[in-house]
Amino acid sequence: MLTDPKLDSLLAVIAAGQVIDLEQKRTIGMPGFPTHWPGYNYALHRRHEPGLERRTSAMGFIYQGEHAGTHIDAFCHQAEDMEMLGGVKVTAQVQTPTGFTELSVETISPIIRRGVLLDLAALAGGPLPAKQLVSGADLQRAADAQGTQVNRGDVLLVRVGWGPRWSEPDTYIEAPGMNREAAEWAAAREVFAVGADNMSWDLPGYTDEVTGSTLPAHSVLLVRSGVHIVENMLLEDLSASGAHEFLFVCVPLKYVGGTGCPVRPLAIVV
Repeated sequence: MLTDPKLDSLLAVIAAGQVIDLEQKRTIGMPGFPTHWPGYNYALHRRHEPGLERRTSAMGFIYQGEHAGTHIDAFCHQAEDMEMLGGVKVTAQVQTPTGFTELSVETISPIIRRGVLLDLAALAGGPLPAKQLVSGADLQRAADAQGTQVNRGDVLLVRVGWGPRWSEPDTYIEAPGMNREAAEWAAAREVFAVGADNMSWDLPGYTDEVTGSTLPAHSVLLVRSGVHIVENMLLEDLSASGAHEFLFVCVPLKYVGGTGCPVRPLAIVV
């Protein structure tokens, strides 16, 4: 049987690589941003039971917030002064009872891009302290120490080392977060998306002294710069691989009108 040499070459590269799962497990009671609680519930609706025929089936219902667990933020998720990315105004025609008609999550194309990891926890010799603010200077130091170049169009992942605390919701939510300057550092490099092993990329509860806003990185990235955010990532295996550059794959779901959606990102290390 004839095969396409280009396809064979691509498959050979992928087969030789290590596929690393970057999604946290979804469970009832998992950590969640307070305004998104409860983030996830699952219940069986149909069960395997005897008496009908030899074949049986089971299925359940999922109740889950868009921003629960590992997920990606669409650009309609945030606004400043009632304007979203590109000056799109929040009107009744754009923000409808059934979701957004512009900048919603189904407009995000499948993401297959160069990924880079800035492993702050590895450089620090362990997880960063609770509620530490990570600055742009911190990201630059990590990039310099690793010899990692962050380029236009990349997906930038930052490991603070709190992924293993996913099973401790009250502790996990106190993970370190990036400040406004860290978001500006990423935006200046024109990355496609950012992600981290914390609750919201930002530090929940922190108010930026310059803008007076909470979650200032969300405004910088989603509203002003057009950079997506992937939250609640699991980066331990990627760190253990020693790879700081990899193929990043992430396919957002087509929730029409949605402000975000669950994702299962992958890193392919070759």
